[in-house]
Amino acid sequence: MAQKKYNKSVSIVNPNCCGLDIHKDKISCSLIYEQDNEVCIEQKEFTAFTDDLIQLRDWLLEHQCPVVAMESTGIYWRPVHNILEGYVQVVLVNARHYKNVPGRKTDIGDSQWLAELLRHGLVRGSFIPPQEIRQWRDLTTLRKQLVLTEADYRRRVQKLFESANIKLDSVVSDLFGVSGRNLMNLLLTVPTDQINKEDIQECLRGKLSKKAEEVFRAIKGFFVDHHRFILVSYLDVIDNIRENIQQMDIKLREVMKNERNLLERLQEIPGVSEVSAATIVSLIGTTLDSFSTAASLCSWAGLCPGNNESGGKRKSGRSPVRKHSLKTALVEVAWSAIKTRGSYYKEKYYRLKARRGAKRAIIAIAHRILKAICSIIKYGKKYKELGGEYLNKLNETMQLDRLKRLAQRHGYTLVAA
Repeated sequence: MAQKKYNKSVSIVNPNCCGLDIHKDKISCSLIYEQDNEVCIEQKEFTAFTDDLIQLRDWLLEHQCPVVAMESTGIYWRPVHNILEGYVQVVLVNARHYKNVPGRKTDIGDSQWLAELLRHGLVRGSFIPPQEIRQWRDLTTLRKQLVLTEADYRRRVQKLFESANIKLDSVVSDLFGVSGRNLMNLLLTVPTDQINKEDIQECLRGKLSKKAEEVFRAIKGFFVDHHRFILVSYLDVIDNIRENIQQMDIKLREVMKNERNLLERLQEIPGVSEVSAATIVSLIGTTLDSFSTAASLCSWAGLCPGNNESGGKRKSGRSPVRKHSLKTALVEVAWSAIKTRGSYYKEKYYRLKARRGAKRAIIAIAHRILKAICSIIKYGKKYKELGGEYLNKLNETMQLDRLKRLAQRHGYTLVAA
């Protein structure tokens, strides 16, 4: 096998360090430091209240501890990070990377094991964006939750109509469009047995105006005061959520106004809208200094295969990253990108889909989009659309090169006509 340099070894990387085992109400700490050429360990426990966390920070600074490692336990690591940020380096460790030996697990034991791994440089820190980026992430996450909640209430309205023999959803494509809302207002004000075709015609707009007879049949049902009361409640919630989403969009534009140029360059990628561009930036930041290459960024997001080889056999290459917010956002972008006419992503998707299936193909497109995003953010490049004919031309070039080599092998030279 080929030789290559190997620079990794188990050596002391952080002589003074601390491991934190974090729980909701308690933090177990193991501080390892060198004193008079001897390795000392000091262990303490603190509560999760702010005044005790400040004492933890003072204790670390007193012993000149420059770095701490802690497990990313849900939301409970955030209060500790708020206190330590700016004073010591915080290494946030994925729980699956430092599992202790079964049967010897205690809170203090976990903190000591984490400190020993950190001391020898055997743990990797997760990506912690700056505070401003984390605030953007909170806003985009809240906006997504509001959108999902609105969609849930829309489905509840459809179920309410089904329970009352109202089949509008079978005729009207967008129940919450102009025509749909007009029909709902009609149901709230006029009993179903008194609704006539003229009332229906006045509610319809656009192409739906030609389906007045079908809509009249669909709206005939058993819609009583009980259903009206529930429908009013649902519509009030939906309207409030829509207003909150609009306020969230205004707030996002305000806090991200300094990154307007970057967001506009990202929107040049097919499938990337203003909302998705803001979501992507809030998840990975504006510099990508924590990711050395586009490959490391794609691996972090779970958009590339994993390595699983044993006994010379390659097993499942499924990525170990099952759920990731960036992966979800980019898959949504990819589905939109493949619907863009004349785009490279559309042509590439259908070629991959024919060989590998739709799911793998869409992940591959999301992977390529993330590599383009990395080039734009990290290196300041502009997106260049290759076009749908790029792959055809690439195949033609490869075929011509193959024919030229074949002709030379038989003593001939191909000349352009």
